[in-house]
Amino acid sequence: MAFATGSFEVQMQPQGPGDVGPGSSLGRMSLDKQFNGDLQAVGKGEMLAARSNIPTSAAYVAIERVTGTLHGRGGSFTLVHRGVMTASGQTLSIEVVPDTGTDALAGLTGTLVIRIESGKHYYDFDYGLPSHP
Repeated sequence: MAFATGSFEVQMQPQGPGDVGPGSSLGRMSLDKQFNGDLQAVGKGEMLAARSNIPTSAAYVAIERVTGTLHGRGGSFTLVHRGVMTASGQTLSIEVVPDTGTDALAGLTGTLVIRIESGKHYYDFDYGLPSHP
């Protein structure tokens, strides 16, 4: 496995009015990201989110295509996100969708972790490529 790290900026825009119903609200957002560091890329995607009437409870799923260079290797790949938040904590899983790597990123596998420190977003990306043992 190899390791990449850096920062990113994200902009989210609502995609239509949300749906508020008994016990929860649903929403859809577009994602636009700019990755810096070992991953020099843009990310474009969509997120579906649900929020409970209890402020500490929510969940989201997202699909995001990332296009650029990873340690100098160009191409694109797709990430799948799943996050759940409760009063006792949160879980977040972000993985490369199998077989979505293109060009020099063909065969890419891996998991990405997001860190937020002092309001700034960072990523840590453990990944594998056929030429990386």
